[in-house]
Amino acid sequence: MLERYFVRPHTVDRIRALWLGPAIDQYVDWLTGRQAASDTVQRSVQTLIHFDGFTHACGVTTWEELPQYLEPFMAQWMQKRGTWCRTEKDRQAVHAHGRVPVEQLLRLLLPDFVGSQRHLAPPFQVSIPGFFDGLREERGLRPTTVHRYISHLRAFEAYLQRAEAEDLRELTPALLSAFLIESAQRLTPGTVADRGSTLRVFLRYLHRQGIIATDLSRAVPRGCRYSQASIPRAIPWSEVPRVMAVVDRRAPVGKRDYAILLLLISYGLRAREVAMLRLEDLDWQQEQLHVSERKGGHSTIYPLSTTVGEAIIDYLRFARPQVEERRLFLIAKSPFTPLGSYSISARAEVYLHAAGIEVPRPGSHTFRHTCVQHLVEADVPFKVIGDYVGHRTPAATQIYGKVALHKLRELALGDAEEVL
Repeated sequence: MLERYFVRPHTVDRIRALWLGPAIDQYVDWLTGRQAASDTVQRSVQTLIHFDGFTHACGVTTWEELPQYLEPFMAQWMQKRGTWCRTEKDRQAVHAHGRVPVEQLLRLLLPDFVGSQRHLAPPFQVSIPGFFDGLREERGLRPTTVHRYISHLRAFEAYLQRAEAEDLRELTPALLSAFLIESAQRLTPGTVADRGSTLRVFLRYLHRQGIIATDLSRAVPRGCRYSQASIPRAIPWSEVPRVMAVVDRRAPVGKRDYAILLLLISYGLRAREVAMLRLEDLDWQQEQLHVSERKGGHSTIYPLSTTVGEAIIDYLRFARPQVEERRLFLIAKSPFTPLGSYSISARAEVYLHAAGIEVPRPGSHTFRHTCVQHLVEADVPFKVIGDYVGHRTPAATQIYGKVALHKLRELALGDAEEVL
């Protein structure tokens, strides 16, 4: 995909020869799948070339080490490029040109990498230092979920600073409502609802700690967010063969991606669940697939279908690098590190685009939705479907019933016949 943005062959060769070359190649695929502008891709690659040189000079040899060099790289970046900045807006733009591509690359390579928020002090760190530790340790929330809490509460902290109301003991229902009203002017209803939910958890914690005298969580407006208001972004089952047909199974990457797509569509797995699969999760004697890294800490054992099993064997025998790494799916070029969840979703998006299939927010979840929708249309009970794909609540499965129009028609006809 680099050839699409860099005309000179020696430029492409120079990029691929870098120690981060395979990762940059993968990153360009990811940007292309998101229909990024050519100048954005070129500018981002130039940034990553600088990051490659910086980390190489620091003696970095593994991708897992990269996050700890992000801040030193940014310090050097701003020292060299920030001198011409006349305004804070200029500095922010230069900073973003350096940080954003690197963070995007790290998210592709490392499943648990969150981003710049982890390098900033959490909001309200002085007044309530134990809140986020409690989310991780007591409630067992994943890093990405905690990151969402941090993001919402950082916005709340900034709002209180602008309103000159930084003393949490003086919070009022009017102040909380004003914050959410301001948020609603630039966020989607779903995000505003999530922000309100975060506030309620935060306020209940403040009340339990005795920081506020009244439990203000009940004063946070919930808004009019209707349950199951959206429709899952599935594709028709008849379109699945079109997607699978565009995968070049002759190439190592194609063999890997074909097996990944089959896992997504056959079992409705999430990208992270596929990314975390290990060689020992495949029980060939019992013909079973163990998925242990499920949402909420659950695990599931699936029968290993012949089609999926043959695709994985084809990948293991003829495409997977012979390395000690136990994770199942690896990047096809040295240093052969595991594929991350972002990479898996990006690969799914690439093949959907290649097949000419238009769907909102394409990615790995498109195949998950398609799997569930296919089971609904096959009259599989919702409870069975929910257990099969790892839904934590019945409502997560029942939303697919809205799209099964043939069931609604049959129900309507049946009722009418009884009346007649």
